[in-house]
Amino acid sequence: MTDLFAPSSEPATPVWFTPSGEALPEAAAAWAKATGFELGAGKTLLVPGDGGALAGVVLGVEKADATSKNPFLVGKLVGALPAGAYRFDGAVGDARLAALGFGLGSYRFTRYRKSEAKLVRIALPEGVDAAEIERTIAAVTLGRDLVNTPANDMGPAEIEEAIRTLAREHGAEVSSIVGDDLLKENFPLVHAVGRASPRAPRIVDLRWGPEDAPKVTLVGKGVAFDTGGLDIKPSSAMLLMKKDMGGAAAMIALAAMIMGAKLKVRLRLIVGAVENSISGDAFRPGDVYPSRKGLTVEIGNTDAEGRLVLADALALGDEEAPEIMVDAATLTGAARVALGPDLPPLYTDDEAFAADLLRCAAAEHDPLWRMPLWNPYDDLLSSKIADVNHISSGAFAGSITAALFLRRFVEKARSWAHFDIFAWAPSAKPGRPEGGEVQASRADGAAQPAIRSLSRLFTMA
Repeated sequence: MTDLFAPSSEPATPVWFTPSGEALPEAAAAWAKATGFELGAGKTLLVPGDGGALAGVVLGVEKADATSKNPFLVGKLVGALPAGAYRFDGAVGDARLAALGFGLGSYRFTRYRKSEAKLVRIALPEGVDAAEIERTIAAVTLGRDLVNTPANDMGPAEIEEAIRTLAREHGAEVSSIVGDDLLKENFPLVHAVGRASPRAPRIVDLRWGPEDAPKVTLVGKGVAFDTGGLDIKPSSAMLLMKKDMGGAAAMIALAAMIMGAKLKVRLRLIVGAVENSISGDAFRPGDVYPSRKGLTVEIGNTDAEGRLVLADALALGDEEAPEIMVDAATLTGAARVALGPDLPPLYTDDEAFAADLLRCAAAEHDPLWRMPLWNPYDDLLSSKIADVNHISSGAFAGSITAALFLRRFVEKARSWAHFDIFAWAPSAKPGRPEGGEVQASRADGAAQPAIRSLSRLFTMA
């Protein structure tokens, strides 16, 4: 069991969840009154006992069923409590999500400096599957670490090594196609985006599970750093570009959850890992390139490189006609303008799959919002000299037109979904420390007894 969770046999200080003082033990209620403590969601009060020892902790919640509005509210405890072991006392709402929120809120990125964090532990409530909680925390931690690591230590080769390390842990197979071999193996768009960098671009391909099991394919955008290419970004826009591989990180985390749960699927993880750099060999606005699928693509703006990488990667995954294929990418600023950093848009033409994903997103407190693949906007991607331009000819609906571009490269998959994620928490919230964030992965995958959002697939298996 991880250090975050105390064994049930260990003495633990109670944490009382309450929207009002009536539910508190008499001594705690008296202390709250004496100190003028005003209950509010996320507010905490340390209650002393005999001899000055800590007798318990009050955590304010929204209403009687405790964490109904924000099941990760328990994550507030991580920074508010002294070191020690604690246990939930009273109505907790969803005990599993409360425990998960505590665990996710305990995350710290410590690669470059020592952590001074206190060891605050929670005894898992009865009935909570410790193994499932720990798998999820480990997978999200992996994804967050990948996003938080700066680009000098997280280039295309390091992204590949992270996938290979995960594969070794679970007995998966990995292959990669690197540098000019991308042209020989028909990945011209991935090569075009990454060729200007001294760090060679690559396609990394992981396979796991029985070959006769239903096929689930995950595709991630792994742009280790995005200068914008010749359409160079202003310096302020480059500050967070280490997170432009956040889609790959999210899909790597989801792959870890699937393999850790030993689900009966044939899993495939495809990541296009590149650096969008600038040199005399950089691809240019107005260039036209073939794609793996055979469509010719006119380059409208070199700062829209992620969809080019995904196009070849999706075409590769689609060739196997998987039952489900999903991709994640830090693709457009338009998605942030529309929905903000915390609510990634979801795109799919499959109504039943969309309903599964949205239901699980709500249940897992990993929010998604469905956006339309609005067919009339497809004309905005027209080109006079190629089959398609990879960006819109207009100033509107940027996230939608990006999704429409990607859809052109998916034909055989039974169900496909695209997540346009931010992969970053601009400010700390319960269960979500500031920094790299894994979005859409739990909605798409982390619930026991199996991946809830893929329920239709597993009932077929």
